Amino acid sequence: MMMRPAWSQEFAPDALRYPDPVPVLDQITPDWAWGGSTGKGVRVGVVDSGIDAEHPALGGMVRGGVAVVEQEGQVHFDEAPHGDSFGHGTACAGIIHSLAPEAELYSIKVLGATLSGTGNMFVAGLRWAIEQRLDVVNLSLGTTKREFFAVLHELADLAYFRNIVLVTAANNFPQPSFPSMYASVISVACHEVKDPMRFYYNPTPPVDFGAYGIDVQVPWLGGGTISTTGNSFAAPHITGIVALIRAKHPGLTPFQIKTILRATAWNMRHRPEAAIAGDTIA
Repeated sequence: MMMRPAWSQEFAPDALRYPDPVPVLDQITPDWAWGGSTGKGVRVGVVDSGIDAEHPALGGMVRGGVAVVEQEGQVHFDEAPHGDSFGHGTACAGIIHSLAPEAELYSIKVLGATLSGTGNMFVAGLRWAIEQRLDVVNLSLGTTKREFFAVLHELADLAYFRNIVLVTAANNFPQPSFPSMYASVISVACHEVKDPMRFYYNPTPPVDFGAYGIDVQVPWLGGGTISTTGNSFAAPHITGIVALIRAKHPGLTPFQIKTILRATAWNMRHRPEAAIAGDTIA
């Protein structure tokens, strides 16, 4: 049996829960939330290993970004065009683009060829994304180092107050990572159902939602694709859906968007008891 990434066990078929309905919220449907939306006008940041802007799976939607470089303890920003040092950022961007094809993508490169970087680079990249007032930021990375807990918490709250949605991947290992543990972000782990629009609500955070992230076909280096697994690839599915919602309802705040995701999650719209009670769920 394949080992599931940590935090994803809540979304295994035999563990999935169906929370009690909240009638007013149950009136929110996917069609209302994002029906007809393409993500047009929404700016999405991908804090990662860079994005291959020329990859055919991205449709030419990379509009800019920055590479964060640390030398002798000093962080610098290089706004010249850059590529992807690993493939991970291109994969995440490709998933987002597949769901929100007219969303504008911005690459914030903080990871290198071994998919590693420093906490200072991560902090600087996230701060840059917030200062640019991007609408949604995908964080398929995190740190377990406690010394970055406070500054990342501060930045997550700053994003929240500036109406920027941060979508974070939970750690693949059973160890808390930041910023995925904060209440001000949307935290995501993976499930195995091969449906990019199916996501589950988790009533017992810190992980808020489960999305497709097991055996996902994603774009990679060299213009190709690979099949891969991880919470990293679940998060951009939620990011893409958030981009659709923001494009259709640009005035919504982060907590409103999280509420809409809760209302439109598959396990909220397909509760087994609903049929018994005679409920109508769109």
